[in-house]
Amino acid sequence: MHSKNSILYTLALMLVSACLLKYGLSPILHSGYPVWLIVSTALIILITGAAYPLTKAAGIIESVTDILSKKSGLSAGLIQSLGTAFPDMILGVTAAIISLSFVKDDPEKAISFALIAAATTFGSNIYNVGHAVWCIYRQNKSDKLNQNLLMFPGLKKLGMVKPLSSHKKLPGLGDMDNAIHLLTILSILTAAVALAMVAFGKITPTLFQLVRPAGVVLFFVTGYILYSFRQKPGHVAEAEAAGEQTPFTNFPEYGIWLALVIAGITIAFTAESMVKSLEVVSAIAGIPYVLSGALAGLIGCLGEMIVIHNYSIHQNGRLGDAIVGVTMDNIVTIMGASIVSIIGGIFLGGTSLIILFVLILVLNGILVDQISTLKTTVIKLR
Repeated sequence: MHSKNSILYTLALMLVSACLLKYGLSPILHSGYPVWLIVSTALIILITGAAYPLTKAAGIIESVTDILSKKSGLSAGLIQSLGTAFPDMILGVTAAIISLSFVKDDPEKAISFALIAAATTFGSNIYNVGHAVWCIYRQNKSDKLNQNLLMFPGLKKLGMVKPLSSHKKLPGLGDMDNAIHLLTILSILTAAVALAMVAFGKITPTLFQLVRPAGVVLFFVTGYILYSFRQKPGHVAEAEAAGEQTPFTNFPEYGIWLALVIAGITIAFTAESMVKSLEVVSAIAGIPYVLSGALAGLIGCLGEMIVIHNYSIHQNGRLGDAIVGVTMDNIVTIMGASIVSIIGGIFLGGTSLIILFVLILVLNGILVDQISTLKTTVIKLR
């Protein structure tokens, strides 16, 4: 997207494709059509939604929020997270809303969608942090060996990581400090959610719920945390000071807001269609709903994963922003979990609850270690 016309074309195509998924294909999922047609339609919705409208909308939100960050003075990581966390938040909230619609007529299906909502919300945190761990690990290894390394061995098309000593711009130290603080807070929040579900949300011997009172408290706590870290850190990355160009740099303000609205509608429509498709495929194929939700979480957090991947292979000094974005993204996702619990409830089986939360906590600790190593390298090079 290099011109206003191409951006407008992309926005229009995004919205049209999302409308086709919601109003054209989704009705086939719950009709009297043959099973092969229903499954084929569900797969088309999942593949198309992930390949175009969802990822494009996340990319546009990212570009727009970067400009707003420069104009507002807010943390680039915060603005970035509000954009890239929106898809997985919407997926979880959408699953919860659908769950509510089945409470009276089909309680079993209502719990199925609630399981998808939970696995989507918390599963996305695993993908985000896990991918960030890998990106920073490859950067640290490149620095240690002082040589270029493929981001993923054997996959040249996915980019090359170069030692920080060869970068034109270095990540900001303040960004890395903020990321470490936020990861510590994220671990505390994650543990608190798990404890709240076990202590207050036991529905059956094997099913636990994040109850509404805990969701209300969690909502205000996450809101306060995001507000506390809203400003840019004391040390601003040089690349940010230089003022990077984005496709929306020369857009009028009303055009930027319009793009945000279109991206939001696109994500909402696509998310609803994809969640319904996952439920249908799970029911027909006998796939556990927790696994379906985990797959939905991967779809929802692609935007954030793409951001830190790109900032790792491009030497533009924005890696610090990306790290903060990942941590804030997950706090925004926790806020999404609180919203889901308030409007409909989050349910997890005992085994999935343990696996999800243990993985999140372990990966948070590993990422803190990798960021600390990266920070030491940056200090030596300054």
